[in-house]
Amino acid sequence: GEQQGALKPMDLNSIIKLLEETAQDDLEEKQLKSVKTLVQYYQNGFPLRDLAQIFKILNLCAGKIENQPPFLEPAYNIIKLCGLPFLKKKVSDEITYAEDTAKSIALLGNLMKIPNSELRVQICKCIVDFYHTEPSKKHITGYQQASSAYKIQMAEVGGLAKTMVQSLALLENQLVEKLWVLKALQHLSTSEVNCTLMMKAYAASGICAHLNDPDPSGQLLFRSSEILWNLLEKSSKEEIIKQLSNLKCLLTLKEVFKHLFTRGFSDYDRQLRNDILVITTIISQNPEAPMVECGFTRDLILFATFNEVKSENPLVKGLKLSNSYEDFELKKLLFNILVILCKDLTTVQLLIDGKVVLALFTYVKKPEKHKIIEWSAAQYEELQLHALATLSSVAPLLIKEYMLCQGNARILAFLEWCESEECFFSHGNSFHGTGGRGNKFAHLRYTLRLLRAMIYLEDETVNQDLCEKGTIQQLIGIFKYTTSKINDKEEAILLEIQSDILLILSALCENDNSRKEIFGTEGVDIVLHVIKTDPKKFQSGLGYTVLLFSTLDSIWCCILACYPLEDYFLEKEGIFLLLDLLALDQKKFCSLILAIMVEFCDNPKTPVHVNAWRGKKDQTAASLLIKLWRKEERELGVLRDKRGMIIDTRKPLFTSFQVEQKIIPMPANCPTFAVMDVAENIRAKIYAVLGKLDFENLPGLSTEDFVTLCIIHRYLDFKIGEIWNEIYEEMKLENLRPVTADRRVLQAILTASENVGKMVASLQYEMVEIQARQDVQDEQKVYAKIQATHKQRELANKSWENFLARTSNAKTLKKAKKLQEKAIESTRYGERPANAIFHQTDIKGLNTTVLSGRVVAVESTPARLVGGPLADTDIALKKLPVRGGALQRVKAVKPADDPKNVPT
Repeated sequence: GEQQGALKPMDLNSIIKLLEETAQDDLEEKQLKSVKTLVQYYQNGFPLRDLAQIFKILNLCAGKIENQPPFLEPAYNIIKLCGLPFLKKKVSDEITYAEDTAKSIALLGNLMKIPNSELRVQICKCIVDFYHTEPSKKHITGYQQASSAYKIQMAEVGGLAKTMVQSLALLENQLVEKLWVLKALQHLSTSEVNCTLMMKAYAASGICAHLNDPDPSGQLLFRSSEILWNLLEKSSKEEIIKQLSNLKCLLTLKEVFKHLFTRGFSDYDRQLRNDILVITTIISQNPEAPMVECGFTRDLILFATFNEVKSENPLVKGLKLSNSYEDFELKKLLFNILVILCKDLTTVQLLIDGKVVLALFTYVKKPEKHKIIEWSAAQYEELQLHALATLSSVAPLLIKEYMLCQGNARILAFLEWCESEECFFSHGNSFHGTGGRGNKFAHLRYTLRLLRAMIYLEDETVNQDLCEKGTIQQLIGIFKYTTSKINDKEEAILLEIQSDILLILSALCENDNSRKEIFGTEGVDIVLHVIKTDPKKFQSGLGYTVLLFSTLDSIWCCILACYPLEDYFLEKEGIFLLLDLLALDQKKFCSLILAIMVEFCDNPKTPVHVNAWRGKKDQTAASLLIKLWRKEERELGVLRDKRGMIIDTRKPLFTSFQVEQKIIPMPANCPTFAVMDVAENIRAKIYAVLGKLDFENLPGLSTEDFVTLCIIHRYLDFKIGEIWNEIYEEMKLENLRPVTADRRVLQAILTASENVGKMVASLQYEMVEIQARQDVQDEQKVYAKIQATHKQRELANKSWENFLARTSNAKTLKKAKKLQEKAIESTRYGERPANAIFHQTDIKGLNTTVLSGRVVAVESTPARLVGGPLADTDIALKKLPVRGGALQRVKAVKPADDPKNVPT
């Protein structure tokens, strides 16, 4: 072996030629000798370059086995050597000989047709060795070992998995060979490529149909289930389910599961049982799977409920589940498959017969202290939550059984326990227990989901029974309880609980004023509490958005049309809060808020509140609505100029979608694009709200708002014209000609509609022109003010310059003095009266240019006599000295006791 690389390559062609000959007498001995020489030569592995010829020799030997049994041994030995790593002389050999290698490995699957047990087993062992071969420690001069991954890859390329699946049909009654083939397929099925090949060979149905074949070792069931798992995970799940959804496969699965359920006691059996149940669960998702027809559904329902509801069925007589992990998982899987099975309405009667609702309701109760149960506390909690989740799917199908079990009373009692402060430590380990560790929030969440599922059936018997039991008041109390418990850790689950409560209240109170009165002011208060939520939280992704939607729904269903609650809502500034939400410009809320506003405006007190609202920058409600209209039209692609005016007077409301979408003749009972447009955007709702505000005396509107308001005011006229235009276009497409009178009327309607558009456009133009003129006037006023300011500055500057000139130049000062005296003299009389007395008004010797004269100084009454301007205050006790200085305390004067002692 160590000298293999130094030897010349073996002449394989001569061996092939020898094996092909048939005339010589001692030919068989020569042939066997040559093949044995080959085996001895390649005892450390086959080189990739020789693989094609070696497998041709193997194929020739295999062909002789039937008539010449001695060839079995060399064929066996060659196959055995295939389990060793292949050898490569160059790194590129793996690529160069890839095709030959793939074809050679594929030949192993074809050799399974040879009816020899030893050979088949050796082929399977060889395939298994692909996945477990360890690199040889012996070094071969001139060669390197190819990786095991290369072998596995070539097996995928050659399609070995497909031929191995096909070989199963040859091994019906040969257990040993079948087990080895399954072992090989188990390894091959770890690859997605092989799983796809096996799927195309219908491996799933072929393997599943023989799951229950006799096998004392138990390997057949284990390996088959493992292969089915891999096929479901690594190939087309839908196709595998389709292959398994036949009566033969389901009957086999049923028998296997029953056997393991009733007679499997080891952990291995229980794990295998659960695996089979999971595979069954996946198959049952296919509506076409004959689960009911094969009787599997009935057995599964029995196994799911026998622990809670006593049964006389011999299958479960004396049977009991333990609290082991495997049995616990089984219980959850059975609850899970009930949810899937109930989607098939043919299962309903089986659910009734199996008393499924009663069995599940045994978990809907508070934990009883000091009672021995078969499950641990954590397990029981998880099963309790799982049972509640299962009831949410099953109970709505079985209303009669639900009422017979007093389902409403059980749920309300359980809700009362959830709300109570009774000590309970929740483990919160499971999927259903998320967010409920150390509290009862998970129980509360799933109980409310169950209640919501029952109420959404709109069964009056159920809903009336709930209302009579005080459900509305209880739910409001729970909402307040959860509000007080909100913190960062449990915020998500509590928001979900609150959303469910509001949805349940909405479903109960809708269209029933007596229930709305029960909802009362307490209910309005919780609604207002949610609306006051910080707007930033609506972007947090913790359920605040869902909660707000539920709240808006509860306003619609629980408050509207009940006038005392509407008045209370208005009194608590509810309309202001709704407009605050609308001002957030969240498109997802706008439509629902506007719909609520439309209904609220029927209340005569509402318009006052709407007009009184002010948003940011003193924005009014009318301005906000018109702004939303403009934004909606921009998003819809409605044609408007830069000033918001109508461009197309024939189609003033047309969206870009309506322009692109050609009119198609439709049946009379189908809404057209123009009609659908009313419901698909918020323009109709804005029109309705502004219409109820009368379109007049709307405060805080700009010219741009008034321009848009002209369009909104005529929305209904435009929409009617749009619909008539569609009728006209449809008639033309269908080549229908109306009678003369109808044609004239239709033409008159279309003309009138267009005239309305022109009138609105004209009015808009007039508004814009008036605003433009007003802007020009305002601009001129501003310019005039600026001009006056500049002139005043110039005069002040000139006066200052003159003042500086007088103070710095004596000649200028004298000249100014003379001018002043001349101006003074010009104001006097030219002739003095004879008896007049002349008073000199100027002072001689002054060198000033300001008006001067004798001044009389008048001293006011001394402060010491009157106490000053602050005489009525404590500060009057303080006096400002004549010569200045700090304030000094003045001694108070004591009044005389006896008036007789006063000096005269």
